[in-house]
Amino acid sequence: MSEDTDQIPDATPVTETEVSEHEAALLEAAALAHAAAAPRPIPEEALPPEPRADRAKAFLRSMFRLAIERSHMRVALVGLVFVGVFGTIASKLLAMAIFGDPPSQEHRVAAASSTAFRPDIVDRNGEILATDIRTVSVFAEPGNIYDKDEAVELLTAVLPELNASELRAKLSSRKGRSGAGFVWVKRELTPKQQAEVHRLGIPGIGFLPDHKRVYPNGVAAAHILGATNLDGVGIAGMEKYIDSTGIQALNSFGLINKQADLKPVQLSIDLRAQFAVRDELAWGIDHFKAKAGASMILDVKTGEVIALVSMPDFDPNDPKDALSPDRINRMNVGVYEMGSTFKAMTLAMALESGKYNVNSTFDTRGGVLNWGRQKIHEYHGTNRVITMPEVFTHSSNIGSAKMALGVGVPGHKAFLRKMGLLDRLRTELPESAAPIVPSRWSEINTITIAFGHGIAVAPLQAAMAVGAIVNGGDLITPTFLKTTSDDAKAKAAHVLSTQTSEAMRYIMRLNATEGSAKKAAIPYYFVGGKTGTAEKVIGGRYIHNRLFTTFMAAAPMNDPKYLFVTIMDEPQGLPESGGYATAAWNSGVVTGKVIERVAPILGLPPQFEPPVRPFPQMVKLNAYHVNQLGGP
Repeated sequence: MSEDTDQIPDATPVTETEVSEHEAALLEAAALAHAAAAPRPIPEEALPPEPRADRAKAFLRSMFRLAIERSHMRVALVGLVFVGVFGTIASKLLAMAIFGDPPSQEHRVAAASSTAFRPDIVDRNGEILATDIRTVSVFAEPGNIYDKDEAVELLTAVLPELNASELRAKLSSRKGRSGAGFVWVKRELTPKQQAEVHRLGIPGIGFLPDHKRVYPNGVAAAHILGATNLDGVGIAGMEKYIDSTGIQALNSFGLINKQADLKPVQLSIDLRAQFAVRDELAWGIDHFKAKAGASMILDVKTGEVIALVSMPDFDPNDPKDALSPDRINRMNVGVYEMGSTFKAMTLAMALESGKYNVNSTFDTRGGVLNWGRQKIHEYHGTNRVITMPEVFTHSSNIGSAKMALGVGVPGHKAFLRKMGLLDRLRTELPESAAPIVPSRWSEINTITIAFGHGIAVAPLQAAMAVGAIVNGGDLITPTFLKTTSDDAKAKAAHVLSTQTSEAMRYIMRLNATEGSAKKAAIPYYFVGGKTGTAEKVIGGRYIHNRLFTTFMAAAPMNDPKYLFVTIMDEPQGLPESGGYATAAWNSGVVTGKVIERVAPILGLPPQFEPPVRPFPQMVKLNAYHVNQLGGP
């Protein structure tokens, strides 16, 4: 054994338990020795007090020390803050996306006006005359626009139709003033315009859903349809009538959610006939160099207005010209002296009175009727005794005056009132005019009114009366809504006997074969009618070379279905008319062209053979030339 090796003499083997106890004893002894040698700490209460500020700094330093045991607390705190902040922002954005900002009163009013639904308007065959399309309108909130001049410059660049001064005034209004928190910039934008405004990215500029009223057929039936304003409110014509039925109230209460909830309004108008009538009238106004004109078709069995045109007209898609004085609805709003077409009323009155019959005669010799200081002249007199039908075919003023005087002033007034000619005519169209009647009605008034002077009525009003004369005696108020003959019959007033109606149909047919209505006597349609020429009153005096002409024709006269009316304002004489500008040469020509073109469209069948005994009662009375007006 080496000398360097320590040996434990006589050592006895030690077990594991014994070694551990031994080691523990040694460690305890060493610890006690170390504690005795180390300096003893000074008690805390023996130290000088530390300032509170130093303690706070120490606490904060301890919080943000990078000690690993404190990192999980710091991460949790920062995460909680981030969750709270971004959660609040996200919830706000989500609420704005779903609900938007709480609408102001101005927003609510604007939204209500810009989302009003209107029903479609269709013609009698279901063709669209007026409908809504979805669009948007752009608005501004002046309080949220920081650079007003820049906003005006940008907006007018993409919307050049805007007035820069007006827009700047709108955007410069201060909050608290009426409308300052919300102003319209432009209504009814096109998709392209909306995209351009959106790309500008101007704060305080936004969009609201809107509806635009469109009229796909342009000027067709403009005076019947009327128009709406930018808020979707009817301002004229059938559009205004629709609002009177309660549509606006339903919209204001939010009871209409989509246009499909509204039943289309079906008019009596036939769009095909409407286009045809306008074409022929436009030709007539141009050809005869008239200032204006109007034409219409009336169903005398139902009172339905099948077509109505007044020119100059306007486009309801851009109705800025609608209020021009020369663009009124001359059939319904204008009142005129109707000239000799009023002789139809006079003859019907005379027959209905029982004082005259179809074979009565009237002395027109001399060509002048003296009444006090007044002299009544014939236009183209016969200077002989003539029958009642000849009074009509020769348009005798003297014969008409004598009939009216025979009935008397009270009877004359009562008859015209019964025929609806002394009161304002009310239809669905809100626009109408009251007739102009003498304030003091004397015998001279009855004389002049007998041949169509001294009283002014709306042409539609006169057409209603003539319709009653030819349809068997039923006075039916004209309507612009599609209806049935049964409904019309139930509302009609019976004003004439069937015998008087037959006599007048016979006389009007005779006028188309022998008198002034020849220009409208289209073959195979058995037309009858009457011309009317009146001198216009200007400055309280009749002007001889300023004429207002009228033509009324019905077909077929054995069983009339339609009445055709044309009026022209100041037509001019042409070489083809020998310089004459009376009704037969202009309004009569246009009416004939309308009948020829429209009759097939309306399903009016041609009669290639004359109708058999179309006027049986007139045959029994052996009326003047009655046997020349029909088959055996």
